[in-house]
Amino acid sequence: MAELDEIFEQMGTLLESTVGGGLPPTAPGRAWTPPAEVTETDEAYTVELELPGARRDDIDVEVGERELTVSGELKKPERPGALRRSTRRTGRFEFRMALPGEVNADKASARLAGGVLGLTVPKAEATKPRRVEIAGGEQ
Repeated sequence: MAELDEIFEQMGTLLESTVGGGLPPTAPGRAWTPPAEVTETDEAYTVELELPGARRDDIDVEVGERELTVSGELKKPERPGALRRSTRRTGRFEFRMALPGEVNADKASARLAGGVLGLTVPKAEATKPRRVEIAGGEQ
């Protein structure tokens, strides 16, 4: 049953990350998924997450054997006066991604600039494509 719960949670995360999900930003007990862009090159996987207002101390990044997890919390800014409207997301967030191949987790890097968290996760040598020269025979 725990495996089924995990599958449903992963499906919900996938749906939320692709179509925005239907939960309000302050749904209690639920983490929201930040907008993301994922690219793959021959050398690495690159992920950019939109986290406006986040500080480095608010974010945790973990690279496992074949999974990337970014989690944390965006706190509501303290302002004088009554808040009349806000469409900004705050609270707990989580981004999970299954990596399609082996990675070199020790060489992973992260950079936060302009409200965008950029992650680079290099592929393991064994999974990088290699050019094979054709020998002998016809030209």
